[in-house]
Amino acid sequence: MAERFERHRQPWNGEEAGKLRTLAAKGKGLKEIAKALGRTEESTRDFAKANSITIAKKR
Repeated sequence: MAERFERHRQPWNGEEAGKLRTLAAKGKGLKEIAKALGRTEESTRDFAKANSITIAKKR
């Protein structure tokens, strides 16, 4: 069953941006970061790219 995201199309706030930077700096993967933020992987990836935040690629 697909996950349901209640935050659909909601703007990012400063707290979420900070948490994204922290998790990315710790080397967490996209899937793990998105789940922690309650966002889709696509939304998380797009926001990170727009703000020059590098997310580690998990293999």
